[in-house]
Amino acid sequence: MADDTEILLCCLLWAVDGAAAGLTAYEDRVLALVPEHGGEVIERACSDGRDGRPHEVQLHRFPSPAALDAYLADPVRTALTPERDRVIARTELFPVELR
Repeated sequence: MADDTEILLCCLLWAVDGAAAGLTAYEDRVLALVPEHGGEVIERACSDGRDGRPHEVQLHRFPSPAALDAYLADPVRTALTPERDRVIARTELFPVELR
């Protein structure tokens, strides 16, 4: 992948039992950092998490792999790792194409 290739990602998030509100609060904080790295949160949708469904589904756009890496390594974001571990049970992140 070239360094200037745009990346579109889908992120599925499952909360720790009883921590759905905490997951939302954590995501509010870290997603606020995305624009600082040239990225965009295209869509963010929440569910009740029942029957194995994720609590949150997000679509992100980053202008390059370097921008995504910078977001993932952002010191504000990484400082929140203990909070993330407390409220998020599972994450799936994968590239997608919009049609």
